[in-house]
Amino acid sequence: MHITGVIYVVTLCFVLVATGAFAGEQPRVSGQPQALDRKTADHARYIIKIAGCNDCHTTGYAEAAGKIPEKDWLKGDGMGWRGPWGTTYASNLRLFMHNLSEEQWVRIARSVEFRPPMPWFVLREMKERDLRAIYRFVRYLGPAGEPAPAYVPPDQEPKPPFILFPAAPEAAQ
Repeated sequence: MHITGVIYVVTLCFVLVATGAFAGEQPRVSGQPQALDRKTADHARYIIKIAGCNDCHTTGYAEAAGKIPEKDWLKGDGMGWRGPWGTTYASNLRLFMHNLSEEQWVRIARSVEFRPPMPWFVLREMKERDLRAIYRFVRYLGPAGEPAPAYVPPDQEPKPPFILFPAAPEAAQ
């Protein structure tokens, strides 16, 4: 197995253990969109928009000034974000959350530190009500799209397109 595959498998196992997936908790998985009340849907839309979730996790959202149909939201993006950490891609949240229970999602949002540029620290600041609304909205949208490209380690060249982050300036002495 290639080193990237090993890293992916190890990371996936860590996330599954950290979220309780191996602890007998069964995620609610369904091929049908979940029912969603209007108040929760409106709240989730608002949080997703102001938190910038669509900016990275919805292809073309920023370029279209947000004029992307909801049916196309949060399906990930093939644009890479390259920096000292390697190259990351905005994941397909619709596929990711489809395989999680609501409780697993809340635990992930409160504990996992994702690679840049994902602002994982923003998830930690959200109220539980916000996290649950996001989960329910994403589940309501249903699974769609393809998985985002896999992480590329810093010593490997990613396939274009990608955005190259400049090196951080040295701290003044």
